[in-house]
Amino acid sequence: MTIRVNRRTALGLGTVATAGTVLGTAGPASARSGDPEPGLTTEAAGSPERVAARVAEAYERETARAGGNWQAYISVAGAAGGAPVVAVADAPDQRLEAYSVNKIAVATAVLDKVDRGLLALDQRLEVTAEIVVPGGDGIFSLDNAYPSSVTLGHALTALLTVSDDTAVRLCGLVCPAAELNSILVAKGFPNTQVEPVANPNRFFLGTSTPQETHDLLRAHVAGTVISPSSTAFLLDVLRSPIAFTDGIRRVMSSQERARVATKAGWFGTARHEAGVIFDPAGAAVLTYALFADGQADADDFGATHPAVQARARLGRILIDATAHLSGSGRRHSPSARRPSNGG
Repeated sequence: MTIRVNRRTALGLGTVATAGTVLGTAGPASARSGDPEPGLTTEAAGSPERVAARVAEAYERETARAGGNWQAYISVAGAAGGAPVVAVADAPDQRLEAYSVNKIAVATAVLDKVDRGLLALDQRLEVTAEIVVPGGDGIFSLDNAYPSSVTLGHALTALLTVSDDTAVRLCGLVCPAAELNSILVAKGFPNTQVEPVANPNRFFLGTSTPQETHDLLRAHVAGTVISPSSTAFLLDVLRSPIAFTDGIRRVMSSQERARVATKAGWFGTARHEAGVIFDPAGAAVLTYALFADGQADADDFGATHPAVQARARLGRILIDATAHLSGSGRRHSPSARRPSNGG
């Protein structure tokens, strides 16, 4: 196999096992569709190092095609529960505006308070006309029926699926910025912080780094950051059919989408996405944090944006490349979701 180490994907890997020594040229189309490459057994084709090499090459190709600036961290589950194999470490410690990807962190802090008995998912929050973000993303700005009230669970679901901006303010009512940041620091995420404003119950979504966002997701999958019930709630919402589908999950079947927990963030020229791909048994097989900005079409927030198109192509490759790889750690099976015809 040709040895091919790229500086961007090899930078900052530290002591974690890496794909740097096995990066090779792409296999034929059959390999990229989840089938073993000619001359390789299924076991060899699905080795973590082989998968990481394929992911690294795809990342290089797709980000170069999209242009702009990219910062990312992607890892593949190690063999037999071993250390993860790093496929991509592209400026992994760069602290940047995370935008709505940080809604995962907001939900983490709120759910931590639920775990400690300070909040409850069924408690009601008042939705006033003043708290609704005019023209913001999501659903709260659409119904024109205020004042009203919703449960905290409803607000968190809107926060993580349709990325509702008003839901951020509702979370701020029960978890002010200073408290939210202190919770994240205590859990080991000092760079993942919201930005306080004059009103203590409001904040901008703040900053993170690719590796810290990646590590927060891995902590959730490992069950080390919040309780099992809160972890199940968060992952179930992020894997639901109405969660973000324009990027990583776009070119996937319904069953494949249910294996991906993801959260996107967009503002200005930034188009970010972070999440976890699970194997069919529900064990995490790949974790990604992708931050992009500076591409063309800054006013396009849809699926035709170059960075979003790159993530869609990359998502198909990621799920195919991991087809023969078993995940590691706890299993997280999604809840069954089926369309209804009313009645």
